[in-house]
Amino acid sequence: MRVAMLSVIIETHNDEDALARTLSSLVSSAVEGAVREVIVCDRGSTDGTEKVAEVAGCTFLNEGTIAHAVERAKSDWLLIVEAGARPLDGWAEHVAQHMAGQATPARFSRSEEDRLPFLARVFSSKRALSEGLVIIRTQATGLARNAATADDLARGLATKQLAARISVAPQR
Repeated sequence: MRVAMLSVIIETHNDEDALARTLSSLVSSAVEGAVREVIVCDRGSTDGTEKVAEVAGCTFLNEGTIAHAVERAKSDWLLIVEAGARPLDGWAEHVAQHMAGQATPARFSRSEEDRLPFLARVFSSKRALSEGLVIIRTQATGLARNAATADDLARGLATKQLAARISVAPQR
């Protein structure tokens, strides 16, 4: 199956190591042509986040907003993930299948290691981007107008669950 190209957006704040982990998980998909670009939307980092983004060839938006990152994206579809999250092997094919037949936003499934027990799922405050978000750029543009952060953009959004797995970013 031909894999459609995605723009990946990662919002950061002093996430040097976490960003490196996420970017390393995207390399094989970039080589295969699934990832067109990575935009790092930084919220005022004082560590080496910018250097990591530069070395990896990412577009770095210093103190950028999520709306600005969505606006800069070149692809029709976006993958928005937290710094530290790692899409697992085979994810690009599942995302391509979704993009070919749906216009609905989608989220990844948690890896086996990241699945929470029932009571933890019920009582934990869930981060809206913990399972990432695959969304059409035009829809994200509308949502980003009223969102201060990427997590705000994803909050409360009805999504489809993908078979693709993700290792979620650790709680901060």
